[in-house]
Amino acid sequence: MQITELQIRCCRHEGAAFSGAAMRDGMARDGLEFLVYTLVTQSGHKASMFGFAGRSALGAGHMAAASLRPFLVGRNALDRELIWHDWRVADRWWHHVPIYLYGPLDCCLWLLGAEAASQPLWRYIGGARSSIPVYASSPILPDASAYATEACAVRDAGLKAYKIHPPGKSLEEDIEIHRAVRSAVGAKFTLMSDPVAPYTLEEAIKLGRELETLDFLWLEEPLPDENFSALRELTHILDIPVVGTEVLAKHPYSVAECIAGRVVDAVRADVSWSGGITGALKTARLAEAFHMNCELHTTIFHPLELVNLHLCGAVKNNTYFELLWPMDIYSFGLREPLPIANGIATLPESPGLGAELDWDFIENATIAVV
Repeated sequence: MQITELQIRCCRHEGAAFSGAAMRDGMARDGLEFLVYTLVTQSGHKASMFGFAGRSALGAGHMAAASLRPFLVGRNALDRELIWHDWRVADRWWHHVPIYLYGPLDCCLWLLGAEAASQPLWRYIGGARSSIPVYASSPILPDASAYATEACAVRDAGLKAYKIHPPGKSLEEDIEIHRAVRSAVGAKFTLMSDPVAPYTLEEAIKLGRELETLDFLWLEEPLPDENFSALRELTHILDIPVVGTEVLAKHPYSVAECIAGRVVDAVRADVSWSGGITGALKTARLAEAFHMNCELHTTIFHPLELVNLHLCGAVKNNTYFELLWPMDIYSFGLREPLPIANGIATLPESPGLGAELDWDFIENATIAVV
């Protein structure tokens, strides 16, 4: 199964708009940019997957073409493990690409293998479960009332939990948001908090104590993922689990100390930013060896989310499937919606991805092929 071609489409979906506040950087987005990778083999087999592209699909696409195409062409697509390790060395020596460029290609390699084996991807990796509960992650909203309203909508839609991304400008405001949401959804609905690293250690302790009172499930990334010392202290002080590591590059090596030294109570990984299925699976297995959860992080784009769902089905130390809310903003790229009903995601049983990409949508969204 020799790789003969890597096709890279640079795409833009105009139907997704975000205010600057929704992303905390003050820069409004009138569309979402992404890549679509396609690996072609000598035998004619193909596998395609969406990829994150940050602010510029053209920039990310040209970088991927320059670095990954010559690296992959000529390799055996079934040598995923060797390719993963070789890329780690190559990237260290000269490329230093963003954390999101390699992962989707690794997903394509796994899809080629699963399809050749006539197995759904999650069973090909090693099936652990056929369904998993789903939670929704908020954007940044204007005020406590907006969060409370959205949390109730998530609950009423049947999803099993809601995660708050507070504005992070004022600790007092953030605490009030968490109180308002708990009051709105009631005592039994599961809530999490993900402030995305805006606090000092002292502020994180104060928020964590409040979340313990409000019975939140976990506190995620209250401090920068790379601040191991402060995170370790926070983890030891608080009773609520502290979760982190989703933006650390070079999984699993970069998170090994976080796991072995209990820098956090649970780690994060995904198939987009953590080195594909191979990298995220290594992190999950390492965490499992230390009786620690690896809570899988959303990949934003629903085709990639479906790969992430397959990984959810292949590991036991992850409790939820995460999706960004409102879901309809991101529900493009697949011919059919994600397999979710009553807040439960069910793993596909057909070979490979278990769903078809929406190539009409992809063609219309393509701005360049590099």
